[in-house]
Amino acid sequence: MPAVTELHAEFVRTPDAGSLSRLLKESWALVEEQQDKLASYFYARMFLSNPQLRDLFPVQMDVQRARLLGAIVTAVQSVDDPDRLDEYLTALGRDHRKFHVTPEQYDVVGAALMEALRTFAGDEWAPEYDQAWRDAYGAIAGIMIKGAENDADNPPYWHAEVLFHERRGRDIAVLTVRPLQPLEFRAGQYFSLECKHQPRLWRVYSAANAPRKDGSIDFHVRAVGAGWVSSALVRKVKPGEMLRLAAPMGSMVLDRRSTRDIVCVAGGTGLAPIKALIEELTRYNRTRWVHVFYGARDRDDLYDLPALNRLANSYPWLSVVPACSEDFEFQGEQGNLNEVVARYGPWQDHDFFVSGSPGMVRNTLRTLAEMQVPAMRIKYDAFGDL
Repeated sequence: MPAVTELHAEFVRTPDAGSLSRLLKESWALVEEQQDKLASYFYARMFLSNPQLRDLFPVQMDVQRARLLGAIVTAVQSVDDPDRLDEYLTALGRDHRKFHVTPEQYDVVGAALMEALRTFAGDEWAPEYDQAWRDAYGAIAGIMIKGAENDADNPPYWHAEVLFHERRGRDIAVLTVRPLQPLEFRAGQYFSLECKHQPRLWRVYSAANAPRKDGSIDFHVRAVGAGWVSSALVRKVKPGEMLRLAAPMGSMVLDRRSTRDIVCVAGGTGLAPIKALIEELTRYNRTRWVHVFYGARDRDDLYDLPALNRLANSYPWLSVVPACSEDFEFQGEQGNLNEVVARYGPWQDHDFFVSGSPGMVRNTLRTLAEMQVPAMRIKYDAFGDL
């Protein structure tokens, strides 16, 4: 595989990456307010030009409609950070093997994207915008295809048997699954997951444990609103059923070279990857203090607090601070999680891991910036619009 800088150079026929980034962001601003309509048009053109692609997508397109387009836009707008972009796109290419996407189909996607952008930008679309998006998408597709090719020794997805299914309250379940084939991952990473109750509808969930000798993986799932997959995982899936897991993704992993103390901020089922990181730390950590802030609306949503407290009792370097934002009789901390974290600062010399809803992550990142925590020391995976 070419070096990142070589791949990155393929993005541009403009003088530098800064110019390309500017052109991409300027042109996206022309259509941003119409992105929902643009996404619908994008998929319509793609399916019209290649009807076979429709079979790769779920019947219900409400959520999916923005996913592929969103990934493309995220990538092109991250062009000025080639290292992170290369890592993201390589993982995305591996993940898309679950759809059995061929290199030729990337061309169809690119053509539909360009047509959608031109259509919704109208007369304001300029030739230099067209070239910038062509160059960017060409490099994006190239990195994703290479990522998929380099993963050819692995299956496109893993079949995994549900071993245990435990309800934790009204709308939360903890599932333990075991892949039928070896599946390597790192604590803090996440998987796309599909169940038989909602075929072709994949959703991402973080592993809630570090890798185990028996290969089993825990997932924490909350049934949310009209969430097709989350509701099925909480209310329908039973032990003995099979799930499908795509390749692991995510960079919210521990850096063993760091000697800084750690702060983990977990909201709701965002606890899953944090718990995985703690489990990994129990295997080797002796010198780093680890502070966990675990928040929810009310005490019933602190579904795994007893397990966290047991860990804290076993490992002197671990402390746990629970908080509720809407349960005023709760004996622990009160308020939004970012506010609670701020009360215990300063934190400028710590490594941070943040996991939870998009709103919770966004608020925490803003608070940490105000507290002058360097961005390079904050790790999180965004599953929504931050």
